[in-house]
Amino acid sequence: MKVVIVGGVAGGASTAARLRRLDERAEIVLLERGPYISFANCGLPYYIGGIISDRQKLLVTTAQSMSTLFNVDVRPDSEVVAIDRAGHKVRVRERSLNGTCHEYEESYDKLVLAPGAVPLRPRLPGIDHPRVFTVRNIPDTDAIQKFITENHPKTAVVVGGGFIGLEMAENLYRRGLQVSLVEMAPQVLATLLDPEMAAFVHHHLRAKGISLYLKNAVTGFFSQPDGSLQIALQHGSPLSTDLAILAVGVRPETALARQAGLEIGAAGGIAVDAQLQTSDPDIYAVGDAIETPDWVSGRRAPVPLAGPANRQGRTAADALAGRPAQYAGALGTAIVQVFDWAVAATGSTERSLQEAGIPFESVILHPLSHAGYYPGGTPLTIKLLFAPKDGKILGAQIVGSQGVDKRIDVLAAAMHFGASVFDLQNLELAYAPPFSSAKDPVNMAGYVAGNVVRGDLAVAHWHQVEALRAAGWWILDVRTPQECKDGQIDGAVNIPVQQLRQRLDEVPKGRPILVYCAVGLRAYLAARILQQRGFGPVADLSGGYRLYDAVTRDKSLIEEDLARLEETA
Repeated sequence: MKVVIVGGVAGGASTAARLRRLDERAEIVLLERGPYISFANCGLPYYIGGIISDRQKLLVTTAQSMSTLFNVDVRPDSEVVAIDRAGHKVRVRERSLNGTCHEYEESYDKLVLAPGAVPLRPRLPGIDHPRVFTVRNIPDTDAIQKFITENHPKTAVVVGGGFIGLEMAENLYRRGLQVSLVEMAPQVLATLLDPEMAAFVHHHLRAKGISLYLKNAVTGFFSQPDGSLQIALQHGSPLSTDLAILAVGVRPETALARQAGLEIGAAGGIAVDAQLQTSDPDIYAVGDAIETPDWVSGRRAPVPLAGPANRQGRTAADALAGRPAQYAGALGTAIVQVFDWAVAATGSTERSLQEAGIPFESVILHPLSHAGYYPGGTPLTIKLLFAPKDGKILGAQIVGSQGVDKRIDVLAAAMHFGASVFDLQNLELAYAPPFSSAKDPVNMAGYVAGNVVRGDLAVAHWHQVEALRAAGWWILDVRTPQECKDGQIDGAVNIPVQQLRQRLDEVPKGRPILVYCAVGLRAYLAARILQQRGFGPVADLSGGYRLYDAVTRDKSLIEEDLARLEETA
């Protein structure tokens, strides 16, 4: 069997290595259009920031080492430009060291497409300006490094608030540049986080010195007489900068597949079955170019992440070797560093659940990363989404500085096995004061969500407060008077939870009550008191005042920034 693989990096290289381990006799040819067959593209921003100092560390493997270790015919600088499905061959354009090209045909018994994704480049004036860069591969990174070394820029604008945008903003800041981030949406990480969780990230970015321009769009790039770059915005005055990083997302690279007449899915990726087989039984596809089922909704979509691409490569290799492997889909588990914070998520967001028509409820809590009596604990903000009837976990999001990664991984594993919030309550997780609490934050999320599913607790959410007030709900703040001095929800009445039983005569009967505290625990205790004393209905504000304040302040800051930009335009 002769297998030709188009593209390296995570998907293609994994397919080649796995297939060789399964079949020593197969002829394997790996064609990569770039000079590097497998590199750590997730590490590129950190090389620019100097955290990864050795460029060679970015090379996961070289053509020579892969050829020697796996007996694979590896051909870098070899771009497949056409597929002849009837003739079972591909046309290859090979670039030589002197820049010349020649073309030839390569036959195959089975073909694997791993072309990856390409950065989105909106059709904007000046998009090809020499000071506008993308970050997708090592040549892109080399170009940015060369520009910084030779030109010593002082300012940078990052366009796009996704993974790469945030990582580049941080790493350019580490290089000493003054960084602005422009994002068309009202939040960063819109595919990863719900708006209230993103609000915490916004505050952290501002605190670290990043200038945010949210709900704003770039409309063009223009040269200035001093050689710098001017970036025109949809709202307000243009930004002057020394360089710009374009990080507005990626799209599946499907040109070859389309030209060959392969089926393209509704979401724009190559359509594949559970064995990663395309509409042509002799052609497989893996990685960022394909679309696969979402684990929660079943809807098919591209998932441009390294972990799924590696697993898809293994699955395709197993299928090629005759093994009954299947790729079941992706949770989309992801994590990104934002200075000294980590931001992570798995499964669905509220928006994706709404689009899929899946009923859900959610809770937000703020547990410490480890035992409160042990020094150094920091708050985590955890959002858990679940089915309201049986508590099946549908998604989770976590923001914080310690222990984010291990909690999101526990939740992702739980989701993989179809766990409910009640299963989270019973998980036995490692505990010692420096690492966790006797009731781990994951356990706590299960307890809070379980209370909702059982009906022991009704929750209201930050975006419902105004409507509840307008509908005549009585708002009860059960924090201490000292805490209330730092801010309250408008119209709230303060009765500390410790005094509530003695002051029940101040609570109106026959009227719905919204109760809140700083993070949720005291409000839950107050809600249980009121419910069992005949008051209510009673709802607890999920996430407490900490969440409500973060969201409302963030929304105000975004609108103030927009207003200020319009005034100076």
